[in-house]
Amino acid sequence: MDLFRTKSIEQSIKDSDEKGHGLKRSLTTWDLMIMGVAVAVGAGIFSVGAQAAAFNAGPAVTISFVLAAITCALAIMCYAEFATALPVAGSAYVFTYATMGELLAWIIGWNLILELLMAAAVIAKFWGVYLSDLFSVLDLDIPSDISLLGLNLTWGPLLIVAIFTAVLIYGTKLSARVNSVFTVIKIGIVLFVIVVGFFYVSPENYTPFVPASEPAAEGGTGWADQPFLSFLSGASPAAFGFTGIISGAALVFFAFIGFDVVATSAEEVKNPSRTLPRGIFAGLAVVSVLYILVTLVVTGMVPYTELGASGAPSLATAFQLVGADWAAGVISLGSLIGLTTVIMVLLMGLARVIFALSRDGLLPRGLSRTSDKHATPARTQILCGVVVGLLAGFTQVEVLAEMINIGTLSAFITVSLGIIVLRRKRPDLTPAFRVPFGSVIPIASAALCLYLMFNLATVTWLFFAVWLIIGFGVYFAYGYRHSRLRARGPVDA
Repeated sequence: MDLFRTKSIEQSIKDSDEKGHGLKRSLTTWDLMIMGVAVAVGAGIFSVGAQAAAFNAGPAVTISFVLAAITCALAIMCYAEFATALPVAGSAYVFTYATMGELLAWIIGWNLILELLMAAAVIAKFWGVYLSDLFSVLDLDIPSDISLLGLNLTWGPLLIVAIFTAVLIYGTKLSARVNSVFTVIKIGIVLFVIVVGFFYVSPENYTPFVPASEPAAEGGTGWADQPFLSFLSGASPAAFGFTGIISGAALVFFAFIGFDVVATSAEEVKNPSRTLPRGIFAGLAVVSVLYILVTLVVTGMVPYTELGASGAPSLATAFQLVGADWAAGVISLGSLIGLTTVIMVLLMGLARVIFALSRDGLLPRGLSRTSDKHATPARTQILCGVVVGLLAGFTQVEVLAEMINIGTLSAFITVSLGIIVLRRKRPDLTPAFRVPFGSVIPIASAALCLYLMFNLATVTWLFFAVWLIIGFGVYFAYGYRHSRLRARGPVDA
């Protein structure tokens, strides 16, 4: 049983040209940059920084964002080298298949499904919440929940998922145009809020910039909620100080998950050798600047202790505390628009990962069939929309939000190490983009991602282990026996 057979880059590129199982190249550098910004700048820009400041790092949450951005940048360099060498759909899954073999590739693909499925469902759920908030601001008495067959249904998430599933079926280029319009609008709203917020900033709120370390709040001292590293070492959970900055970085890493999603679109990009690196890095730069500016505003407007006292702090909380209640409506609208594009890009990424797995036979081949008219994996896109919509509409999926981070970080680690393997196995390759400084950056990227993973909650690791066990079961029950690479006979180089 050869579980580590690899699929050659040449074979992967050849498979992408298979009639009825290929995607159309239509995306430009602008489209990729907007895609990255669209999925990273959602409602979280108005909340995650405030929460990390209030409960983890204080004003030093800015450092948390810088650390998360650096970690993401290191990993994205590795993604860019892989994507220019292997410009096909599937992102980390395809890259791992070419370097570390089928079993590890399957696990990474399975983890990408976890990341994108959970992210799409959680964000769709929050979209419904922000829609209700907007109704409240506008004094519209419209219920957010209805009863269906005795079950409680939140209808907002189902509506938005259905709309964008239809748009994605119609074509990737149309989706990119819709994405561009919404993203430009929400960036404008974010910049407006930042500029206005700076008029309320008081420099004394930045002191102390790094609050002294203290025991974690009572709710975070249980074994399930404490960082996995603390659980393993027996150390008492702590907030603020250096530990708080690192915990904050692990929390806000959620803000940067969009860039591995961009890599899943490699097969739909014009001139990928130039377009992919430019689009990915431009998007990361824009996102990093926006998040850092927002955290400077939120921690400068009011003391971090007052944010914590509110219970569930956000940027709107900061404006309310300084008497600018009008901002709640603007932020609710910005959050709603922000989440709209996030959902669309995540749905597209989820469908592309499943598409790549099924094209290789590890999932049913019918899921990689593309429509003749629009060259999109319509049936897979519909399946993704149905599953995401049901999760968001009928369950409390938001309690599993940290699963998004652990799925992303596991993929980042594998891609970072995979670059080293690829260079040793295929020294003849000359990708358009190459990570500088030899193996230093890939190793540093993998180490930082692993460290952030160990700072996620222990219960997240428990759920992750269960997900992996299910993944092994699916692979050995179906994927191994139906693998097209295995059916070809000799192992590809």
